[in-house]
Amino acid sequence: MVSSTRLPDLKPEYDRLWETCQIRSNWQARAKQAADRALKFRSRYGAIETAIQVPWWFVAAIHNLESNCDFRCHLHNGQPLGQRTTIEPIGRGPFKTWEDSAIDALTLKEFDGPRVKDRSLGAWLWRAERFNGFGYRLYRPTVLTPYLWSGSNHYQTGKYVADGKFDPQAVSEQVGVAVLWKALEATGAIDLP
Repeated sequence: MVSSTRLPDLKPEYDRLWETCQIRSNWQARAKQAADRALKFRSRYGAIETAIQVPWWFVAAIHNLESNCDFRCHLHNGQPLGQRTTIEPIGRGPFKTWEDSAIDALTLKEFDGPRVKDRSLGAWLWRAERFNGFGYRLYRPTVLTPYLWSGSNHYQTGKYVADGKFDPQAVSEQVGVAVLWKALEATGAIDLP
């Protein structure tokens, strides 16, 4: 695993991992359920895509991980929407709508519109890891981040159970970004770049 966090350095790794990514057989149903939920809310995610040119399937994956697709929570971190955030990123909001919160979360990371030059799949995987943070890459380089790879052949065990607290025996129960995208791709709902 490359220790850099720069997109040009990491893109080949993301591309390779995507090409070899397989949903584990015991995760197929969970991945399909997450894909079905993303498709159910596609119009809301599509509104974000229309507003700031972030693909709906990217928004869906982040929303699934941060709040289990709960529209009463900030996209930033899953905290309640009507309050300011008290964990990273601190002090965002409050927002009246989930859409306003989502736009803030994605523009805060500079994932919006003209600021995004590379719209390849590898670049979107990099943005997803960047959204959650590069803690695995920088401090636990033997563990591929479950934020992307949970439910796939690329992830087994080990996760941060709190900010800065890593448990090598803990296992993520969430469907990772890449696994959700693979499940969406299998439905024919998306044709990834």
